[in-house]
Order: sequence, then C-alpha cells, then structure tokens
Amino acid sequence: MAPALLLLSLAAVFTTVAPAKVCGRPRVSDGVDVSSMKRVFEIGEDVTLSCEQGYLPSTATPPRITCTATGEWTPANLACSPRMCQIPRPLQPFAKGRTEAPFKSVLNFSCDDGYVMVGANESRCLHDGTWSHPPPLCKGVNCPLPKPPREGRIVHDKAVTGTSTIYGQGWTYECNPPKAPSYERGSCMADGSATEPPVCRDVSCSIPPRIANGVITFAVMRQHSYKEKVKYSCLEHYTLEGEAEIQCQNTGNWSSKPVCRAPCEVGIKRGRIFYNGRKIWIEDLTPNRVLHGEHVAFYCKNKAEKCGYPVASTCNDGNLPIPDCYEQPGKIEYNLRSKNLPSEIRMCVAPPTANPTSPPNPA
Repeated sequence: MAPALLLLSLAAVFTTVAPAKVCGRPRVSDGVDVSSMKRVFEIGEDVTLSCEQGYLPSTATPPRITCTATGEWTPANLACSPRMCQIPRPLQPFAKGRTEAPFKSVLNFSCDDGYVMVGANESRCLHDGTWSHPPPLCKGVNCPLPKPPREGRIVHDKAVTGTSTIYGQGWTYECNPPKAPSYERGSCMADGSATEPPVCRDVSCSIPPRIANGVITFAVMRQHSYKEKVKYSCLEHYTLEGEAEIQCQNTGNWSSKPVCRAPCEVGIKRGRIFYNGRKIWIEDLTPNRVLHGEHVAFYCKNKAEKCGYPVASTCNDGNLPIPDCYEQPGKIEYNLRSKNLPSEIRMCVAPPTANPTSPPNPA
C-alpha cells in the first residue's frame, strides 16, 4: 500500500491552476478616444466609449462595453466621423467642386507670379469645424514708375497715379521723330522691376517691296522713316490677303506685306454648279471665274439611291479642285437628257459619305 500513497501525493504536488482571464485594451475604430484607457482590464469591468476631439459620435448616448469571462469585450457599437470644415466658396473651384474638408485637412495657398501673399500660406481644419487661418490675399507686385527714353516719352496703357504701378501693366515707348526706340513695349515685371528705357536711334526702311499681281498705291519709291506706311492693292479680280498697309518698324524692316491671290476658272465643260446662292449652267457663268476663297458646289450622283447631292470646292489662289465623284456628262446626255443630270434629279437626304464641307442642299 505504501507505493500507491506515494504516487497520489506526487500527483497532488504537480497539479496546475489555470490563470484568471483578463481583457486587453479594446480594439476600436478610428476616432474613438483610447488615450485614458488602461492596458489590462479585469473580468466584469466596464468602459464608456467616446470620440476624440474633432470627431462626432454615431450615437447620442455614449455606449459601454464589458470585459467578459472569455477575455473578450462586448460589441462596441460606436463610429466616430471627423468633423467637417466648410471650404470658403471662392476656393471651391480649386477643390474640384468639394464644399467640405474633414478635420485635420490642410489647405495650402500660393499666389501667381507677380503677386505677393498677405496672410498665412496654409490653413488647417480644427476640431470645432473652423479653419486655423482665413484665406490670404494675393496682392499685385508694385513697380516704380518707368523712366522715359532719353529723347522720348512713355504712353501708359492705363492711367497711373502716384509713384508706382502694378504687375502686368504695360506701356509704349515713343521717341521724338524721326527716331525709333530700340524696343517699343515695356511693363511692370514679376520681380517688381520696370523695363529699362530703350535707346532712341535713327531708323529707315528700304524701298517698299513689290508684290506679285499687285501695286503700291499713293507712295513714292524711296526709303521710309520709322512708322511711315505704304498701301497695296491687287489687280482686278485678285483678292488681297493680309493687311493692305505695311509700316516701317523700329527694326528697320517692313511689317508683313500682303499677297494677291488669283481667281479660279471652273474647269468643267458641261454641267450645272451651285454658286453665289443659285444654280448656274456652266455656259451661263460668264466670265468663267470665281474669286479666291469663294465656294462652288458640283453635283454628284448617288447611283444606288438615284439621287443627286452637292459637293463643295473652294478656290485657292487659282486652283479649284473638282470633286472625284463628279462625272462630266457626254454631249448627247447633256443636250438631250439634261433632266437626268445629278443637278436636276431628286436631291439626296444625305450624301453617301460624310462631307463636312458640303453646303446645305440647294433648292
């Protein structure tokens, strides 16, 4: 019997006791205040949940959770959403249409070149739904009034008062005739400085250049001084493209001269066209001529639908392309069966292929 008692006593010595259950700090959603919570809680302990400063609770009454015997917390039915700050209306377009920003958001401000910031360059959304700073003002850089050229004056684009002007404002330099400024324009620049005055110097332009199919009117063929002008005109039926007058510039060069564009001949022998708002048989177009830039419609036929449609072409300096779809009729068809020509049959509701240059169907 002695060995059995010994075994029982040894079993009693090595028996272990399970530790008591506890709960750690509860896991909660963002915005729930855990700053004052302990790290370990006993079974049965309660905790009242609340939101951090700057967050709004989802329930009117603060919920309580309890540490259960299993070491788990009862469900925490609380969500905390950040308080919102109203974005100032003038800034909403820059916020991609948003009207609010959540707590802790930051607005960063900057000014365009030539403007200085008056106020803070950033503002933070605070816990009470207000911004830490109001939006700043962007004030235009000031420049001292510009100095006139030595032998000339300044003409401001806008009237100025006082001893300064603001960024972006400009002016023109003028010299006493017949001198010309080395450059004509000045302005208040982004760094707060005004353009330095130019040098007034003698400038002349060579004899005005001739243009093809045009003439110089009311001008003497000589050298011309700064800002002197000459005028061009084109030969009959030629179209002037560009400015009729050119001017001697401060560089000693003339401004861009115009070009005389040639008229076009309508290059078909038989058919009807739409020109100047009416249908015309080609033999009635006398003289056979359309001016540069004018439109002519040629009639093509949709053979599948048995209807006609107009295709526009534009005279471009003597060249009037004939549309690929146009088929010139033979003499017999033209003279004896003209009612069957594309210009005379029913007009199509739409051309067979998209043709954005085509005019509306003529009557």
